[in-house]
Amino acid sequence: MGRNLATKLIEAHILEGRMEPGEEIALRIDQTLCQDATGTLVMLELEAMDIGRVRTEVSAQYVDHNLMQADFRNADDHLFLRSACRKFGVWFSRPGNGVSHPVHMERFGVPGKTLLGSDSHSSAAGSLGMLAIGAGGLEVAMAMAGEPYYLNVPRVMGVRLTGALPDWVSAKDVILEMLRRHGVAGGRGKIVEYFGPGLKNLRAMDRHVITNMGAELGATTSVFPSDELTREFLRSQEREDAWVALSADPDATYDEHDEIDLSTLEPLVALPTSPGNVVPVRDVAGKEISQAYIGSSSNPGLRDFATAAMIVEGRRVHDRVSFDVNPASRQVLENLTALGYLEKLIHAGARVHQAGCNGCIGMGQAPATGTISLRTVPRNFPGRSGTKGDQVHLVSPETAAASALTGVITDPRALEFPYPRFEEPASITINAGMLLAPAPEGEEVQLEKGPNIKPLPAFEALPETLAGPVLLKLGADVSTDEIMPAGARVLPFRSNITEISRFVFGQVDETFAERALEHQRKGFFVVADGNYGQGSSREHAALAPRYLGLRAVLARSFARIHWKNLANFGILPLTFTNEADCARIDQGDELELPGIPEAIRSGGGVLVKNRTKDESYELAHALSERQIEMILAGSLLNVVRGRQ
Repeated sequence: MGRNLATKLIEAHILEGRMEPGEEIALRIDQTLCQDATGTLVMLELEAMDIGRVRTEVSAQYVDHNLMQADFRNADDHLFLRSACRKFGVWFSRPGNGVSHPVHMERFGVPGKTLLGSDSHSSAAGSLGMLAIGAGGLEVAMAMAGEPYYLNVPRVMGVRLTGALPDWVSAKDVILEMLRRHGVAGGRGKIVEYFGPGLKNLRAMDRHVITNMGAELGATTSVFPSDELTREFLRSQEREDAWVALSADPDATYDEHDEIDLSTLEPLVALPTSPGNVVPVRDVAGKEISQAYIGSSSNPGLRDFATAAMIVEGRRVHDRVSFDVNPASRQVLENLTALGYLEKLIHAGARVHQAGCNGCIGMGQAPATGTISLRTVPRNFPGRSGTKGDQVHLVSPETAAASALTGVITDPRALEFPYPRFEEPASITINAGMLLAPAPEGEEVQLEKGPNIKPLPAFEALPETLAGPVLLKLGADVSTDEIMPAGARVLPFRSNITEISRFVFGQVDETFAERALEHQRKGFFVVADGNYGQGSSREHAALAPRYLGLRAVLARSFARIHWKNLANFGILPLTFTNEADCARIDQGDELELPGIPEAIRSGGGVLVKNRTKDESYELAHALSERQIEMILAGSLLNVVRGRQ
C-alpha cells in the first residue's frame, strides 16, 4: 500500500508519538515565519523564556500587517522587531517588502521542509511541497527555541485534479469550489493533498492561492507535490538548487477522496459573511459595487496583477468604483513596473498601495457604508474590512477587474473581448535587498522598546473550583476577528495586552470588556456553538480574554489553532457531551466546575453545574497530558519558566 505525500512529510519529521489518526505527535520544525501582528508577542515570549538564539534552520519575521503609521506605535514596533531579529538570529523583512507568505515562498521556501508560522495562512507554503502549518505565536516561539511542535495526526483528504481551467477562470475559483463543497469546517482535522493529471496546468503561484485559502476550510494544512513546475518557480527565483522532487506513491491511499475536473469550473464568489458562502458569479451579477480590490496573500502572483492589468488596459474603471491594487511583494511591484503592467493599471484608474496586507486586515481601504466590495482576499468575516456591516465578496482577479470596469458584479465571461492569457516572462527582477540578515552570533544587541511595548502578564495556576457567570453566549462559526478584532484602531496595541483587551468581543458586544473587568479576579465563562475560533491564528484572541478573566469556553466544537491557543494560555476548552445542552445555557447563568484539576487529570467527563437553573451538564476535553500540565500551571509559559 503506497503512502501519500502528507504522510511522507510527517514521517520524515516525527520525533515522538505514533502515526495513528487523532494521536498526538511531535514534529521537528525546520523553518518558522512570523508577521508583525503576531511577531511582537513571539519576540516578547522569546525574551521571557531567556532564549539566546533561535535553533531552526531558518526563521523569518515579516512586517506586512501594521504598515499604517498614524502615531508612534507601529513605527516603534517595527524598530523593536528589527532589534529582536538581530538579537535572536531571525531574518527581518522590512516594512513595504511585502506579505509574508509570497515573500517566504520567493526567498526561503524549500520542498520537503516543515514550516510553522504565526499566521493561519502559513499553509500557503504547501504549494512548494512543504508541510506548512499555522499556529499560535507561543508555539512558534517554542519551535524557534528548538522545541518540537505537537499536533494530533490529521486525516488526509486526497483531491484528484483533472483537466485545465477554462478562460476567465483561475486558481481562486478552485479553492472557492472546495469551500462550496466542504464549507469552513470541512477540513478540520485534515490535510488536503492535491494530485492528479490536472496539476500540470497549475503553476506554483496558482497552487499558492489554493493552499493559502485551505485555512478557510479549517484544514491543518494543504500540500501539492514538488514537480517540474515547482522547479521552474524556484529557477525563476534563482534558487533551483533548493528543489527536490516529492510526490505521493502511485498507489497512495487517502482517508477521504474528492475530485475536481478543472475544465468544468466557472467564476465563483463567496458572499458575505463567510468564505464558505459560495455561489456562481452569474447568480449575483448586476449588483452595484463601490470597490474592487486586487492583491493580498491569497492572490499574490505576478499573473494575478498582470491579468487584471490586461483586462482594464485602454479602458477606464467605473467612476463609482475604488479600484485598489495591493502588490503582494516589492519584487512583484518591480516586475509589474518593468513589464509595463503597472502603467496600465494606473492609467485605468487604479489606486496603488504599498506592498503589504493593507485592507485585507482592515488597515485602510475600508469600503463605503452599505456597499459591496469585491476582494481577492482570503476572508470576509463581519467587520474585518474596517466597515461595520460590510458586504465583502471574495472573488478572482478576473471577476474583480471585470466588475471594476462595469460598476456591477460581472461574470468576466460576459466581457466582449478575448481572455488576455498571461505568459510568465523568461526572467524576472529579483529583489532580496529588503531582507536583513541577523547579527552575527555573539554580537551584543539591545532590544529597542517603545512605551507601548509591555511585558506579558503573569497568570495564576488553575484553582480547585471554577465558578462565575456566562458573560457571553454565542452562535456557530465565531471567528477570531470577532473575538479580537484587527484593523487600524486595534492592532497597534498588539504588544500591550492591557490596552488591546479593551477591544475583546467589541464587534459582538461593546460592553463586554467593561463587564469582564468586573469579574476579572473571580473569572467567567463563554458558551458557543460549533467551530468556535475559526480564522486567524492570532493568540491575542486567547491571551486578551484570559487577561480579562476568561477561564473556560464551553462549545460544541473548536477550530484547531484557537483550541490550542486557549490551552496554551490556561483557558479550558470544553465540549458538550450532549450537544443539546448547549442550548440550555443562557447568558448570565452562574456556572460552577468543582474539583476541576482532578476532573481533567482523570480523562473522564467534566461536570458543570448551572446554579441559576439547578441543572448539571457533562462536558469533555481532548487535552493531552502535556496540555493538561499547561492548564494546571496556568499557561505554557508558566510550564517553561518552571523548568528553568
